[in-house]
Amino acid sequence: MAANFWTSSHFKQLLDPEEVDVVHQQDKDKGITLEEFKLIKMHMANYIMKLAQNVKVRQRVVATAVTYMRRVYTRRSMREYDPRLVAPTCLYLASKAEESTVQARLLVFYIKKLSSDEKYRYEIKDILEMEMKILEALNYYLVVFHPYRTLSPLLQDAGMNDMSMTQLSWGLVNDTYKMDLILTHPPYLIALACIYIASVYREKDITTWFEELRVDMNVVKNISMEILDFYENKMIADERISTAFLKLALKP
Repeated sequence: MAANFWTSSHFKQLLDPEEVDVVHQQDKDKGITLEEFKLIKMHMANYIMKLAQNVKVRQRVVATAVTYMRRVYTRRSMREYDPRLVAPTCLYLASKAEESTVQARLLVFYIKKLSSDEKYRYEIKDILEMEMKILEALNYYLVVFHPYRTLSPLLQDAGMNDMSMTQLSWGLVNDTYKMDLILTHPPYLIALACIYIASVYREKDITTWFEELRVDMNVVKNISMEILDFYENKMIADERISTAFLKLALKP
């Protein structure tokens, strides 16, 4: 992995939100709305996390896998790249990129165990074939920087590295992967937004510390609002996700 975010391919691939919130024409033709597009990505991020718990990989691998999945859908349609195969394949690829390799056969075992539909109980060859397609879609750029890297040093610098603040901030960062923030903002700003939310929630005044950082607080607060908006809209009926997947499954 590259040592410096500002010279990395991750930095060069940051997108504007308008570039991320785009439903590809093939998916539009199947009736997929922007809301459903976001729902499917969130659902598959949760699926990656569930698979990761079973194959026992660390959170960084999960975060990288979700980032790959989200990057893929800025470039490819869900009709072309079925999310139910893309998600586990991204986990497989991320485990290798993060030097925490998961055996394909173990992954396939849990895919079959977690799937109630025979159609989506993929084999090793399916994973390997999709891996090549994903690599191509990503232009072989696999470097991902995460907010975790700066979170602990920032909390320590702010004098808020007690267990309560650390756990809350870490949990907030985990939840940012249910959104597209990692595609649109530098990781350190996401970390700062999570610290900002945690400080407000715990009623800790760190205004002076933020001022000393000389960061654009408007950006930090905007990211914070995106995270809080996500929590407000989190209660989503399973039927809406099922409806979206049904649209993708319909034959042309």
